[in-house]
Amino acid sequence: MSFSSLKNISPIAFYFASVISFVLANVLRDKNLSFYYVLLVLGLVFFFIGILQRLRTKR
Repeated sequence: MSFSSLKNISPIAFYFASVISFVLANVLRDKNLSFYYVLLVLGLVFFFIGILQRLRTKR
């Protein structure tokens, strides 16, 4: 599986996606607990992908 299209996305887009995931997770926390955890993990994944993208572009 090729993730070459992820290389073209800027790190700020991943940070923005993680913030949106965290906000949606907190909004939906009382309604659906399993969806809350999925969004939390997704937010963390987006955040760390943004960090990795930032480290790669700094070199």
